[in-house]
Amino acid sequence: MTAKRRKSLEPGNAPTKRTTPAEKPVAAKSTRHPKAADPAIEPAIASKQQRCLDLLARRDGATLAELVAATEWQPHSVRGFLSGTVKKKLGLTLVSSRDDNGNRRYRLDGMAKPVAQSRARG
Repeated sequence: MTAKRRKSLEPGNAPTKRTTPAEKPVAAKSTRHPKAADPAIEPAIASKQQRCLDLLARRDGATLAELVAATEWQPHSVRGFLSGTVKKKLGLTLVSSRDDNGNRRYRLDGMAKPVAQSRARG
C-alpha cells in the first residue's frame, strides 16, 4: 500500500480560502417586463361575479341557464355561488321562485336588509 502524501503546512503551501468569482450582472431571463398593477382592472372572477349579481338585481332576476351562459360556469358552481357567496359571504337576500314556464328564477330582494356581516362565534 502506498501512503497518501499530505501537503505540508508551510507558509507557501498553506490552504487558501476559495475566492468567489466577481459578481456579474445578472441578465434578465425573459424580455418581458413586469406590468404594473392597474387598479381599474378587476380579476376575471370578480367580473363574472359582478355579471351574476347584475343579472340577479334585475326586477325579474335570472334563471340558472342565464347565469350559466353569463359566467360559463357549471350549474352546480352557479348554485354554490348563490348559496355560498351571495347569501353567506355577501349577506344578500336571495329569492327563488318559479316562473310561468316552470323555470326557477333567482333574484336579489331589494327590500330586505342584508344579514349582518359579523356573527358572534360561540
